[in-house]
Amino acid sequence: MADVAVVAHSRKSFGGGLPELRQVLAREGVTDPLWYEVKKSRRAPEYARRAAARGADVIFVWGGDGTVQRCIDAVAGTDTAVAILPAGTANLLAANLGVPHDLAAAVQTGLYGDRRRLDTGSVNGERFTVMAGAGFDARMIAGADRGTKARLGRAAYLATGARNLAARPVKATVEVDGTPFFKGKVSCVLTANVGKILGGIEAFPEARPDDGRLEIGVVTARNPVQWARTFARLARGQAAVSPFVKVTQGKKFTIRFGQKVRYELDGGARPASKKLRIKVHPASVTVCVPPGHPG
Repeated sequence: MADVAVVAHSRKSFGGGLPELRQVLAREGVTDPLWYEVKKSRRAPEYARRAAARGADVIFVWGGDGTVQRCIDAVAGTDTAVAILPAGTANLLAANLGVPHDLAAAVQTGLYGDRRRLDTGSVNGERFTVMAGAGFDARMIAGADRGTKARLGRAAYLATGARNLAARPVKATVEVDGTPFFKGKVSCVLTANVGKILGGIEAFPEARPDDGRLEIGVVTARNPVQWARTFARLARGQAAVSPFVKVTQGKKFTIRFGQKVRYELDGGARPASKKLRIKVHPASVTVCVPPGHPG
């Protein structure tokens, strides 16, 4: 019965690729891990569950935030730990947790680092560990296809985001822990379990991945000028004082839209929905982090 498993998105690159990963693991004495390769992230949960069922103590997940999210959704609530090998475009969970962007160091973190019990959130029953968003955020992510990200890297999100700054806001109501929080037109609703977004910007300074709560931000910017003012505040870590942003914390959110709106989980686009049921699941997944890292 194996202790170590690998679930790898074979179209993602990191370091010297999957052959180097085998070599690095072998140098650490892991010569015969359970090994699964997938070409699409939606196939990853099947193999993550299979690895956990076969007794894997730790699953190395090679891929971006979407692949990591799907594997965490599959093993949340079990004792199997997830070790991130950040082979994606944004790698936001790895960045928030201080996982090294170096293959050998990331493997060392998975084998010998601390194991930290983290919260997950869920949207309509599916888990996430970084952020979930609807509106602008989801349109930006949906527009950045694999080819665009391969050519532009993280700039792909900036390009698709710029094209969506003038999108029409939609009517929405937001309840936080059963209490009305917002009613009106929104451009974006973002729920977060961690603080940093692209570029290392601290969008939610109060967010902690193990405090039993989630952050939620509602953005009402309606045009490029208002978005520019919002982004300026965001870059200074002052989004909460923007006239176009409302932020709070809670354990359970219900969001109802006036029409179907696309949403995303940890960088993965999901079909449009008129209602999002979001809640926190405290201490529900184990993730490998560098020793002593406070992220």
